[in-house]
Amino acid sequence: MASVQIALWVVVVLVAVALLFDFMNGFHDAANSIATVVSTGVLKPQQAVAFAALCNVIAYFIFHLKVAATVGHGTIDSDVVDHYVIFGALAGAIAWSVITWISGIPSSSSHALIGGLVGAAVAKAGFGSLNLHGLLTTVAFIFISPLLGFILGSMFMVAVSWLYFRTPPAKVDRRFRRLQLLSAGLYSLGHGGNDAQKTIGIIWMLLVASGHVAASAGAPPIWVIAACYFAIGLGTLFGGWRIVRTMGQKITKLKPVGGFCAEAGGAITLFIASFMGVPVSTTHTITGAIVGVGSTRKVSAVRWGVAGRIVWAWVLTIPASAVMAGCGWWLAHRLF
Repeated sequence: MASVQIALWVVVVLVAVALLFDFMNGFHDAANSIATVVSTGVLKPQQAVAFAALCNVIAYFIFHLKVAATVGHGTIDSDVVDHYVIFGALAGAIAWSVITWISGIPSSSSHALIGGLVGAAVAKAGFGSLNLHGLLTTVAFIFISPLLGFILGSMFMVAVSWLYFRTPPAKVDRRFRRLQLLSAGLYSLGHGGNDAQKTIGIIWMLLVASGHVAASAGAPPIWVIAACYFAIGLGTLFGGWRIVRTMGQKITKLKPVGGFCAEAGGAITLFIASFMGVPVSTTHTITGAIVGVGSTRKVSAVRWGVAGRIVWAWVLTIPASAVMAGCGWWLAHRLF
């Protein structure tokens, strides 16, 4: 009985840590959902975060759990998963998210979590514990998602420029201030639908490994799904203001029409990835879309130095969080 009580206590603690990561994901990535709509002046910051948080939670009713299944079964060998691996993965992901948040760098919480799983699994069982197919797909989308966001954002901007070529700028601005509410809502739905599922996958993995959920179960418990969507929405509600400024103004100056095109391109990318079951970075996606919109005006409209810092953060995220997760796995053996 004692061992069961200890196991249950450990599971409860790790579920709480996972939900903390989910909260931080929303907090860290809030800028991705609201930066453009705030920087263009369509909504005040408080209104924007409340709107984005609501859309994050509504995503619960729209998306299937394909991303959660990919995280839970498609990244590392399920046989190596235990509470030490889960703790290490979460520790690495949270540590890297905090470091980049303090620095104001919009890195990917999603890839920090993937890196955490990789680092903890390798620390326990070596490189043979990795699911290379699933990981290579995720790594490929590090490049595909911002590229697709770039292409769609720039295409939307070019199309709008042609359609409204003879329309007075003031009229275009008024129209797209309203349309940007739609695009921001769609992007926030995509953000919640993809990112909340990553934490769902982690908790699902933990519950199966600890014997609290049958391995044959086709889905995690409802309370897990609801708690994760609520946690990411709450994190978005509190917002990550350091990163809002970087995403909204430092890369390129945006007007409502540009904000609409960037959010629309990013939202479509996230919807495609979520329906495919691929965990992607909302940070990578919206950054690519913003750069795409800015580059349609002229190359110098994009502050490539800032974009370069962001790209370096992308490159470092998985290996840095993996190293931290390995240290977390070692620490977990001392704690539990």
